[in-house]
Amino acid sequence: MAGKLTAAQGTAVLLVTANVGSLFEDPENLQKTWLREFYQTVQSHKPHFLAMHCQEVGGKNYEASMSHVDSFVKELLSSDVMREYSRARVYLDENYRSQEHFTALGSFYFIHESLKNIHQFDFKAKKFRKVVGKETYSETLESTPSLEKEKFPQDYFPECKWSRKGFIRTRWALADCAFDLVNIHLFHDASNLVAWEKSPSVYSGTRQKALGYALDRITDQRHEKLPYFVFGDFNFRLDSKQVIESLCSTATMQTVRAADTNEVDKLIFRESDNDRKVVLQLEKKLFNYVNQDVFRENNGTSLLEYDKELSVFKDRLHELEISFPPSYPYSEDSSQGKQYMNTRCPAWCDRILLSPSARDLVLKPENEEKSIVYDNIGPNVCMGDHKPVFLSFRITAGAGKCCQRREKIFREAPL
Repeated sequence: MAGKLTAAQGTAVLLVTANVGSLFEDPENLQKTWLREFYQTVQSHKPHFLAMHCQEVGGKNYEASMSHVDSFVKELLSSDVMREYSRARVYLDENYRSQEHFTALGSFYFIHESLKNIHQFDFKAKKFRKVVGKETYSETLESTPSLEKEKFPQDYFPECKWSRKGFIRTRWALADCAFDLVNIHLFHDASNLVAWEKSPSVYSGTRQKALGYALDRITDQRHEKLPYFVFGDFNFRLDSKQVIESLCSTATMQTVRAADTNEVDKLIFRESDNDRKVVLQLEKKLFNYVNQDVFRENNGTSLLEYDKELSVFKDRLHELEISFPPSYPYSEDSSQGKQYMNTRCPAWCDRILLSPSARDLVLKPENEEKSIVYDNIGPNVCMGDHKPVFLSFRITAGAGKCCQRREKIFREAPL
């Protein structure tokens, strides 16, 4: 499938991020479609190294969904499409009884049979080990030496009684290049009404703090600094106050308060004329805008000016140009592929971000422009409330010289 690996072509890499919570709420209808679209992406891009970072593995009711998670993993490992991937590592945080540690993250790594030398870092022994066979790790990932896992401190998001947000880091060496891959899930917007109160929103500040914490951890002095790819559900949102002011620029606002508490319960934006037609209704978990097409026309890219959360990290994280529509919140109705739910303002939550040195790896001059693709999966079918997002590129021979890798890795024991 991946084709013969030649030095001239380089190593084909496919990175995928997918919030899969919906798949385990309705496995019968959604999972087959989701897997079909995922497999088509694999067949189209033919990677030698495939990394998929999942969030909300098991969905909201993790205990009841465990068997669905197992069958999802078995299907991925045994499917015909993946049979040429002779080595695999699967890390599932299934320890849902541990409030202190549980993140519901799942990281999947598949290595094609034609890729001969691939090594993974042992964070305990501080050395690379050759990857052989297929292995799945779950339950207590805290003691698994081939990764680092952290849950964000609870005080980062005090109003959430039980958060599952955190990150998992793995480190890989292929060809002559080593890099970190970080699976991350950041905090969501708990209330549309609170998000609207100020610009930037209080939730944006919480995400900034958590992402800064993760970046500091993966670049600290414990290990050699390497290029890193951070991909997951960042929960980045459009600047709510600014985007609503733009969408409702000619409307007047009515405030509805709760009778018992006098707190704002609902905001209703109406056109000044045109029979006072309602343009937008905003509640804690309702974002009902009159014209969803604005989020789909030209892939919604006219709204990217309100996508500002990454700008704080402009010296530490880069992203390829976005040319796909907001990745969340899509309808979970299996017959709807392009409809957004009216719960939140659509936003690009699911992203693949690169450190400056990782961007240099991807954008090497010898990498033809057309061999780099940043897009979503399943644009026309229901994939759950999040559309997966992928980055496909090639690492060319010699690219890793910028990695400054010093470890002697090829004489280590198998992992």
